[in-house]
Amino acid sequence: MTKITASLSRVTYGLDLGDRFSHYFALDEAGAVLGEGRLPTTRTALLKHFERLEPCLISLETGTHSPWISRLLEGCGHEVIIANPRKLSLITRNQRKNDRNDAELLSRLARADPALLHPIRHRGEKAQRDLAVLRARAGLIRSRTALINHARGVAKSLGGRLPASSSSTFPAKALESLPEDQHPGLKPLLVQIGCLNDSIKEYDRQVKTLTQERYPETARLLQVVGVGPLTALTFVLTLEDPQRFTKSRMVGAFLGLVPRQAESGKRSPELRITKAGDRELRRLLTQCAHYILGPFGPDSDLRRYGQRIAETGKKSAKKRSITAVARKLAVLLHSLWRSGESYEPIRYPDQRAEEVAMV
Repeated sequence: MTKITASLSRVTYGLDLGDRFSHYFALDEAGAVLGEGRLPTTRTALLKHFERLEPCLISLETGTHSPWISRLLEGCGHEVIIANPRKLSLITRNQRKNDRNDAELLSRLARADPALLHPIRHRGEKAQRDLAVLRARAGLIRSRTALINHARGVAKSLGGRLPASSSSTFPAKALESLPEDQHPGLKPLLVQIGCLNDSIKEYDRQVKTLTQERYPETARLLQVVGVGPLTALTFVLTLEDPQRFTKSRMVGAFLGLVPRQAESGKRSPELRITKAGDRELRRLLTQCAHYILGPFGPDSDLRRYGQRIAETGKKSAKKRSITAVARKLAVLLHSLWRSGESYEPIRYPDQRAEEVAMV
């Protein structure tokens, strides 16, 4: 995790980032106000202001601009804290919320104790650029799904029904079964779906190239049946450095696959998962869990683990098993990546023989 060396002997800045302008608030070592103001959210304006300053502590909230701005400020010799807005109810629920007050609260919290900001770490520029390929592909997938659903809905409302098919063959099959009088409304839509299919195939080729040429460590993750190049590459780019977690078990919490907690005395209710961290990676791991527990998933420790949970008979046991396998899969992938070991689907074959004998 990111190491923060806060010190009261230097200036502390709070920087509230905006799309066009960003407000700053500066405190000296005694907590007195040194100055405040706003700057255009541009590389030139930020460099002009912060490049001339002595090294100081700068806190800002995560957002669209925070990755490149944090790298820019670190390049000027400053220490930057990226605050997690999910944890800052003091700011998000402030009754007098504005840019100036947000910047002041960021600076005062950073000066008092940076841990109060629950700092996060942004990935590097290289990983961010490569991850943009996966994000763009996911966006096209969502658009294609929405268009296919729209086409089916329109056909159904007119008394027809488009044939079942995969997304790749949908435009051709739908056009064959489409009545002539529905062509003006749906034919251009089917053409666009075909164009999306071509673009998605191009992104798939880029993903394959990235896994083979720039991120060969994904091969360790691909040993697990059910994990494909897309999931492996997303996992590597999201975590970026396997050494950032001292224990593999921490990855489950990082990706929001652990239950929330609301314990009070003897009361400890069962709650939903936190859903913190990267949503797209969490979705991909859940898809892998569905395959592992599905009819085509081979026998493995992961599959047995999920089946034991599904057979408990508790409420929503099947859903809980999917989430549990996704969390355990994340831990397994990190362990394989960090250790470089070969994957063994069943680590204790003797135990498996005993189970078969008992049956």
